Amino acid sequence: MVYVGAGTGDLLALDLASGKLLWKYATGNLIGESSPAVGTDTVFVGDLGGLVHAVSLRDGKPLWTFKTGAEIKSSPVLINDVVLIGSYDTHLYALDARSGKLRWKVATKGQVHATPAVQDGLAFVAGCDAVFRAIRVADGTEAYHVESGAYTGAAPVLDNGRAYFGTFNYEVLAVDLKQRRIEWRYSDPESRFPYYSSAALDNGRLIVGGRDKLVHAIDAGTGRRLWTFATRARVDSSPVVAGGRVLVGSTDGRLYMLDAASGKKIWEFEIGAGVTACPAIAAGRLVIGAQGGRVYVFG
Repeated sequence: MVYVGAGTGDLLALDLASGKLLWKYATGNLIGESSPAVGTDTVFVGDLGGLVHAVSLRDGKPLWTFKTGAEIKSSPVLINDVVLIGSYDTHLYALDARSGKLRWKVATKGQVHATPAVQDGLAFVAGCDAVFRAIRVADGTEAYHVESGAYTGAAPVLDNGRAYFGTFNYEVLAVDLKQRRIEWRYSDPESRFPYYSSAALDNGRLIVGGRDKLVHAIDAGTGRRLWTFATRARVDSSPVVAGGRVLVGSTDGRLYMLDAASGKKIWEFEIGAGVTACPAIAAGRLVIGAQGGRVYVFG
């Protein structure tokens, strides 16, 4: 099954093998950048009207909704029986996955655009208020925070005691979670553009798209550049790495496959409409949506 939110506000369930539409759920608002999260029997998504929706996987019937105070662009994250999601009303919310009731909410000093990442009972979120926070999932209390110094729209990626994310101050940061400080900063002095893409990790390489039209590979240990690959437009798509290959879209209307070690292009497919979504890989297939309103599956 493929679950995808459309700009029309519809949440769609498609058969992965055939692309057949199995059901459609209308949120009543537009869906922006919130990607669905799938649980055992429920799929969750946020919309630009500020609503969080819980929908039955079986038939697309509504189970519950929760109203936040502003639009939602953050994607929900399901941790056991808790749904975490950010809102432009400046709060990170924890909702009961079964009932939709509020467990807790945490106020920040800016919109919560980025999707949280969770590890060892802590939710990590990089905020529009230039603060990287560690929040306890159990009760919503803040364990600690680190000043990042810049607006961040990307979700952090966590590995080996570090968090990595790009900022609108033209940098990619590595945060040491034990020392609670910034370990290194990566930037290109000749190309000062924001990083909106969320990074992927592969064999010590941090791979991320930039609005400088480049895909960057960075040594995760040192912050040293390993390679870059040039597309024809900005790369807001978040890359996925599988089998030593990087899959990433560009607003130039193409989907790219790159060699993760060298950055050399293996393959490209011209979709003809901007690709800002993150690819999804399952059952040996790659699924991605494009701004032209189509979902593509590659085998």
